[in-house]
Amino acid sequence: MPSERLVRILGLLGDGDGSGGARLCEVAAEVTGTSGAGVMLLVDERPQATVCTSGELSALIEEAQYTLGEGPCVDAHRLGEVISEADLGAAGAARWAAFSRRALEAGARAVFGYPIRIGTVRLGALNLYRDQPGPLGDDQHADALVMADVAARMILASQAGKPTGTLDVDEDFHWWGVVHQAAGMVSVQLAIPVADALVRLRAHAFRSDRLVSDVARDVVERRLRFDRED
Repeated sequence: MPSERLVRILGLLGDGDGSGGARLCEVAAEVTGTSGAGVMLLVDERPQATVCTSGELSALIEEAQYTLGEGPCVDAHRLGEVISEADLGAAGAARWAAFSRRALEAGARAVFGYPIRIGTVRLGALNLYRDQPGPLGDDQHADALVMADVAARMILASQAGKPTGTLDVDEDFHWWGVVHQAAGMVSVQLAIPVADALVRLRAHAFRSDRLVSDVARDVVERRLRFDRED
């Protein structure tokens, strides 16, 4: 028999006007009593894309993790365990130097990562944040674990019939669409695979201390061109 938590969460997912992905993150934030949520897909411990976020700040946090390759989602996926940083601003708490600075500047004060997986198959991570420092309570933690399981099943359902090793994401989602477009252009400029072009974009963003979407927009709008000497 489904648990009361699962029944409640599935009921909330069926309510509201948001689409499947967007509603997933809205409900994650709602049931856990946090300020926002995001779901990131990862392959071979590398961030690939964001399925959804619950708002602008959540989107910034997800993009910072994608750009920098570090943060609660990355560690939760890599280690296969819940990651909790209850006070990003505390002395000695910055386990992710670059990400913590970006997250604090955006307005996050505590972040939490929950692995999304089915058995041994790792798909990504659920990210929760609070705009005030402090740990999650026992009920919040339990709801987050159920949300991560629901997210895993929704992701697998969306991948039905897709080639093994690929991930189906909404390319129109916030910053991901322009990053994908820019990666295609860089791929042509350097005659390299799109996956390698994405790495080049992220590396350029890291070196210039910018978000990857800002670099991508410069590429798409032809203010920036990559060459083999870069």
